[in-house]
Amino acid sequence: MKSWFMKGDVVSGAVLAALGVYIISEARQWNYSGPEGPGPGFFPLWYGIAMVILSIWMVVVSAVRPVAAGAKINWRGVGQALLVWLVFAVCTALLKPLGFLTVLALLTLFIVGVMYGKSLKIACAAAAGNALGFYLLFSLALNVGLPVGPLGF
Repeated sequence: MKSWFMKGDVVSGAVLAALGVYIISEARQWNYSGPEGPGPGFFPLWYGIAMVILSIWMVVVSAVRPVAAGAKINWRGVGQALLVWLVFAVCTALLKPLGFLTVLALLTLFIVGVMYGKSLKIACAAAAGNALGFYLLFSLALNVGLPVGPLGF
């Protein structure tokens, strides 16, 4: 029988808590607030705090919960998660050459079409809607400049 600290949730929770502590330590070096409102350290600080709290909660819950007899790793689910991570990393690399909205649409198209197995029509609609929503919210409503590609979006 595995010891409680070798459970996947305990190990990943500890790693995420350590990452949260690192984020907090880096965010504390930035301004928390400025004359116009929240500064560059505001969101990362609270994100790091939430990450540490939720990671510790995950470790505690996993340590208390008994392991199901015969529980096995879902390798198909692990593979799917790693595939999404790989596609996300590729999209991150394509951010500058293609622009944010194009990459966001491609990522949405992949997740909806491939991972959720929806039709191409639904995946394209979700991708276009997601990109349009981000454009309307950030570029128009909030006047935030998103990275643009050679096509201008």
